[in-house]
Amino acid sequence: MPSPYRALFAAPGTKGFSTAGFLGRMPLSMMGIGVVTMISQLTGRYGLAGALSATIALAAAVAGPQVSRLVDRYGQRRVLRPATLVSLTAAAVLLAAAHYEWPDWVLFVACVGIGCVPSVGAMVRARWAALYRGTPQLHTAYSFESVVDEVCFIFGPIISIGLSTAWFPEAGPLLAACFLATGVFWLTAQRATEPEPHPREKHGGGTALSSPGLQVLVATFVATGTIFGAVDVVTVAFAEEEGHKAAASLVLAVYAAGSCVAGMVFGLLRFAGAPERRWLLGVCAMAVSMIPLLLVGNLPFLAVALFVAGLSIAPTMITTMSLIEEHVPRAQLTEGMTWVSTGLAVGVALGSSAGGWVIDEAGARAGYGVPAVAGAVAVAVGFLGYRRLKRPAPRRGGTVGRHSEREERHVA
Repeated sequence: MPSPYRALFAAPGTKGFSTAGFLGRMPLSMMGIGVVTMISQLTGRYGLAGALSATIALAAAVAGPQVSRLVDRYGQRRVLRPATLVSLTAAAVLLAAAHYEWPDWVLFVACVGIGCVPSVGAMVRARWAALYRGTPQLHTAYSFESVVDEVCFIFGPIISIGLSTAWFPEAGPLLAACFLATGVFWLTAQRATEPEPHPREKHGGGTALSSPGLQVLVATFVATGTIFGAVDVVTVAFAEEEGHKAAASLVLAVYAAGSCVAGMVFGLLRFAGAPERRWLLGVCAMAVSMIPLLLVGNLPFLAVALFVAGLSIAPTMITTMSLIEEHVPRAQLTEGMTWVSTGLAVGVALGSSAGGWVIDEAGARAGYGVPAVAGAVAVAVGFLGYRRLKRPAPRRGGTVGRHSEREERHVA
C-alpha cells in the first residue's frame, strides 16, 4: 500500500472501523441481486424478483437519510443498532416467506423493512472526517473509501449469485445479512472513534437537504445513478445478444476496476484548485465516456470502453464528499453524505427501468443511449447549479468556525 494510505492507519482505531465498515457495506451490493437470484430460483417469477429488489432500493432511499439524520443527532451506536435489528428481522421474515411460499404481500413488507439498513459508508466517512478534518489526509481517506466501495461492488454480486446458485437459493441474502450484523455491531462497538453527536437543541433543526449546494449534488447524482443502472442492465442484455451472457459480470467488474484504479491514484494526488471545478470536470468526463458505448460492436471493445468510463467515477465521488464538507454543517454531515447515496439509488432504479424499456423496444445497442442521455442531463444540472457550489455554507461545521479559504482548498 502506498505510504499516504499507510499513514491513514497510524491513528488508533482506524484499522478496526475501516474493516468493520467494509463488512457492513458488502450487503449494499449483495442483497438486491441476492433477492433476485433467490426468488427467481424458488418461483421462476423474474417480475416478482425485480419488483422486490426495487422495493428494497426505494425503501432504503427513503429511510436512509432519516436514519443518518438521527445518527447526527444521537450518535452512531444509539441509532445504528436498532435500525440494523429492524433490517435483520425483516431479512429473516423475507427468507422464511420465500422458503415456505407465503403470500407475496409478506415479501414486499419484509423488503420495506430491509430498507432500514443504515448507510455504513457514510458512517465510516464521518469517522474519517472527525479524525482528519482540516488536513490533507481527509482527501486520501475519502479516496480509500471510494476504492472500498468499488471492491464491494466487484465481489459482492459474484459471491451472492455464486452462493445462491451453488449452495441453496437463500444463501446469498443470508450471507449479506450476516455481513451487515457483523459490520454494524463491530463498528458501533468502537466508541473511541465515533463522531460526537449534535443534538437538535444545540444546533437547530431542519434537514441537510436545505443546503442549495447539496441540492445540486443530489440532483446531479440522480442522473449519475441513472448512468450506472442503465449500464448494468444494458450490458447484460448486450452480452446475451452476443451469446455470452455469463461474461456480463466480468465486463461490469472491469467497469468497477477502472474506478478502483482511478480512486487509488487520485488519493495520492494533492490539488490546490477549487473542488467545484474538479467536480464539474469529473461529471463532464463521465458524460463523454458514455458516447463510445453507442459504437460498441463486441464484448472486448465494450470492456475497454467501460474501463475507460470507470476512470472518472471514483475521482468524481471523492470530490463530491469534499464538497459536502463545505456545503453541509458539521452537525448534519452524515445525513448529507447519505442524501447523495439516496440520489444515486433513485437514479439506479430509473436507469434500470429506462434501460430495460429501451432494450425491449429497440435492442441492447440502442439501450446505451439511456446512459448517454443521463450523462448529458448530469452535465446540464452541474452547469446550472455551479454558482451554488461556489458559495459554501456560511455556518459550515456547525458551531465551529470555518477554516481559511486557502486551507479549505488545500484540504479538498
